[in-house]
Amino acid sequence: MLTNFGKALRKIRIDNNELLKDMASKLDVTVAYLSAVENGNREVPDSWIDILANKYYLSTSEKKQLQQYAYEKKENLKINLSGINQDEKELALAFARSFKELSDDDMKTLMRFFER
Repeated sequence: MLTNFGKALRKIRIDNNELLKDMASKLDVTVAYLSAVENGNREVPDSWIDILANKYYLSTSEKKQLQQYAYEKKENLKINLSGINQDEKELALAFARSFKELSDDDMKTLMRFFER
């Protein structure tokens, strides 16, 4: 099933007059792997967002939209905690432990905060 990310990826590819093999080369993956991601059969690698933004000169808003699409189907997220201080680690872990308990109002408040 084609996902929003797959649709956006295909649009970028077509808008740049590229075949699957052209984009696959830029992403350093096989055509089959790219096709599987584009068709929603594989999860979007986290590294692709920055690669696509750089290779295709995406605007900040286009990159943000692509990131949102990439996370729509993710069931697990990995957070790199290296290079941050102990207070930041504790905040990230506290959020991870308690986000399921947030009320709708709490979530809306946090989303408004992070969208600034």
